[in-house]
This record gives sequence, structure tokens and C-alpha cells, in this order.
Amino acid sequence: MAPRRDPRPPARSRPVRPSAKAARQAPEPGPGWLERLASLPRPSPRSLVLASLGLAGALVGGSLMAMVWPLKDRSEGLKIDITPATLATRPNRSVTVLVIGTDADKMGDGETAAAPKGPANADALLLVRVNPEGPLQVLNLPVELAVMVPGEKEPNRLADLYRRGGVALTADGVRDVVGLDKSEPDRFVVLPRAALRKIIDGVGGLELSPTRTMKYQDKAQNYKIDLQTGLQRLNGNQVEQMLRFRDKDFGESGRRNNHKLVESSLRDQWARADQLANLPALINTVRPQVETNLTPEETLSLFAAALETNRPIQFASLPLKPANKDFGDLRQLDAKPSQKLWSAPGS
Repeated sequence: MAPRRDPRPPARSRPVRPSAKAARQAPEPGPGWLERLASLPRPSPRSLVLASLGLAGALVGGSLMAMVWPLKDRSEGLKIDITPATLATRPNRSVTVLVIGTDADKMGDGETAAAPKGPANADALLLVRVNPEGPLQVLNLPVELAVMVPGEKEPNRLADLYRRGGVALTADGVRDVVGLDKSEPDRFVVLPRAALRKIIDGVGGLELSPTRTMKYQDKAQNYKIDLQTGLQRLNGNQVEQMLRFRDKDFGESGRRNNHKLVESSLRDQWARADQLANLPALINTVRPQVETNLTPEETLSLFAAALETNRPIQFASLPLKPANKDFGDLRQLDAKPSQKLWSAPGS
């Protein structure tokens, strides 16, 4: 017998409605966290890239800083030990450099202000021998030395060779006088007065003690020398005055003594750590104002050997005969033909 069906429809469940009081106390329903996230403004692609780079930079920078500056040393700061040895690799043999200080203010000047006017003359001459394991040798050459030019009967001042034949003729004359090997001098530097002043000012001046009061005025050149005796710091213009001053009693030999004082003070100043750090920049600044066949790398290499303060400068000079009225202002060399006038250490 079939079951009997209930003719009533099935009951439906009804939601429970809160009371009026509960409805007043319940908070208004808000969006879920997904809805809130979706409602936030979306960052631009550029912002996402910058944020990623910033995060990567912070991570990499922190790692590198830990390598360069360990935590245990951060209180001491970053120390850089600058010495001649760390400046550049020293040459593996002795190198001789001919330095020609001219009476021109700048390279390429058509004529000088000195009398007689014309091409530049050599106002100072020196040979600098840089020994990687020995002393720094400096030979101050007498510009008034009498030398013979091939094909001529009358002697010339050594200083005049630059005006007549440039670096090549000057190097030939110096080589013959001193007795250098055919390969010497290895390099040369022509230094006009403006470049000298820039070098001195570039190292902050030099502490020097002129041995006497120096006063001189040349109206033709509109040039004045006015220096007092005693220890003082001289700028580029004042050092130039000291180098150009000619004592009426000592003449050119007195000038060469002043040159030695400047050369020693300049080397001491260059050897300081703060000046060593600035040396490459100073070389690049002065280089356009000089004539040289030294590359910047060779220049730094020579400085690395020359500025070792545990090896003092070894100055030398050429022996000269007493002044002779028959030769005027020229001086003759007082040496035998076979005499070695300037030797490298150990030779």
C-alpha cells in the first residue's frame, strides 16, 4: 500500500531578526580586508621600480659597508695611509731629468720682458737623478758657464743654448759638460715662471728663511723684489722673487744657494701626506703649462722614489775657475777632461 503524502508544502527556514535594541547597538557592517586592499590607490610602475631599487641598494650597501668598514672598527673611522710607496710604482733604474727654468712667464711667449728682449733663455738649469734605492741627486748647473757650440769660435753662456736650439741643444751642451752617457738625460721638463708660481701656490706656499733682505726694482720689466730675512711662509710670487734675486756680492752662486733652499723646502712639503694625496691633481693642473716628455704615470713614479724622506737630497755643483775679465761674465770649468763630475751612487 503506497504511503500517504502530506498535502502541505515543506516548511522554510526563516532568518532570525535581531531585536530593535540589538540592531541599534551592533556596528554597521564594513568591507573585509580584501575589499579594503582593493580600495587603496594603486602604486605606479615607477614607484614600484624605485622601491625595489632602494631595497636592493640598502641590502647591497649594507653588505659592502660591512666588508670595507667592519663593525668593530667603525668607531675609528676609515683610514687611508698615503705614503710615497703607495703613490705609484717606483722606477726600476736611475732616471735623470733635465729641468730648464726659463725667463718667460708662459710657454709660447714670443719674447721675454728681460733685456735684451727676444726668445726665452734658460734662467735656471738643474739635473735631477732619481735613484729608486739611493739618494735624490740634484746638480745645479751654472748658467754662466762658458760652452762651445760646434762650428763657432766664440764661447756661449750655457743658458743661451735654450734660446738658440731649444731642449735638444741644451741637453747636448749639458751632456758634454757633465760627461753624461749618450742616453742621458732620460727626460726633460721646461718650466716657465707662471707654472712655478702655480706649483708653489698649489702646495700652500713654502716655509723659507731668506738669508738676507732682498730688494730690487727693474722699471724696464716693471718687476719688484721685496723680501725680508727670517723664517716665513712665501707664496708663489714671493718664491719667484727669491729665485730671481742676484746678490751683488755673490752673483749667480748666491742665486744657486737660494735655489737649493727652495728645492729642499718644496720636497719636504710634497712629502707630507696631505700633499701626496693632492699630487696627481696638481700634476694634471700644471701639465698644460709646461713642456715635457714625461707621461703622468712616469711623473708619479719618479715622485714615489724622490719623496722618500729617509733618503735626503744630495746636492752637487760644478767646479768653476775664478772670474776672468777676459771672459766677461762667463766662467770656465775647472776640471780635467777625464774627471767624472757627477756620478750615480755606487758608480
